[in-house]
Amino acid sequence: MKVVFMGTPEFAVTVLDRIIAAGHDVVGVVTTPDKPAGRGQRIHFSDVKNYALEHNLFLMQPEKMKDDAFVQQLQALDAEVFVVVAFRMLPKVVYAMPPKGTFNVHASLLPQYRGAAPIQWAIINGETKTGVTTFLLDEHTDTGAIIRQTEVDITRTDNAGTLHDKLMCAGAEIAVETLEDLRSGNYAPKPQNADGALKPAPKIFKEDMLINWDDTAENIYNKIRGLSPYPAAFSRITFLENSPEERKDLSVKILACSITDEKSTKSPGEITLKDDKFLFVSTKNNDISVEILQLEGKKRLETSFFLQGFRRENYTLRLF
Repeated sequence: MKVVFMGTPEFAVTVLDRIIAAGHDVVGVVTTPDKPAGRGQRIHFSDVKNYALEHNLFLMQPEKMKDDAFVQQLQALDAEVFVVVAFRMLPKVVYAMPPKGTFNVHASLLPQYRGAAPIQWAIINGETKTGVTTFLLDEHTDTGAIIRQTEVDITRTDNAGTLHDKLMCAGAEIAVETLEDLRSGNYAPKPQNADGALKPAPKIFKEDMLINWDDTAENIYNKIRGLSPYPAAFSRITFLENSPEERKDLSVKILACSITDEKSTKSPGEITLKDDKFLFVSTKNNDISVEILQLEGKKRLETSFFLQGFRRENYTLRLF
């Protein structure tokens, strides 16, 4: 079919690539406008834009989705279907345009984990299963009628990065299957059953990333892997300049950890160093072994390498 694809990050690129490989005619690609990023504020292209340029696809980057010129440009493409992956909210004038509809590929088993960060929140909440859903867009966020769903297991060792990759591959396949459903007309969209408690997946903010050491080791472990490798859970440690009066709090990102069998005997957040190779932190119940961390202004390191240059006398051995 003739498809217009809308998306921004790497997750969307994999779906777009699979749609093209399946033989569909992608007549247009819509992504976010370029924006400055990083310390040098260099202009940054989205992953989808880079892919579109490399493959000579017709590219559109509207500032406003209701812009008359953009809407007319979309209409002129005469696409049968729009596919949306990790993109912004669409106005009705856009999502109602194609004759076979507009569907979204969402990285959760809807109606659970509606929102911007379904991968992270599923792990943070300790889920053992998640999945990918395709659904028809309506005027609300992630509430439209479901076309297809596929389940994906979350293992104990998965973090947000590994689960992202699993769901990205599953999303590419389910998108192609959904296009075939729409092409044939042989499908029956199911309204989302929102009975019972729903777990949201809002955007991650800095306050969501701070580790509370006065929590169970299990909850802390899930938070750390749910935010790894990006944006990363963090804590703080106090650096002593020259004397106890000259103190500075530094952030410490924790990228990987494990739960030990040792019951915590110190106050939550207190650090125990062992053999210059291991860094343990007390919690509400069991000690956490920190495996990969990044002190503010330094590189990410495995704990054994980090401790080689760590001068313990310069720090209060407590995370908070």
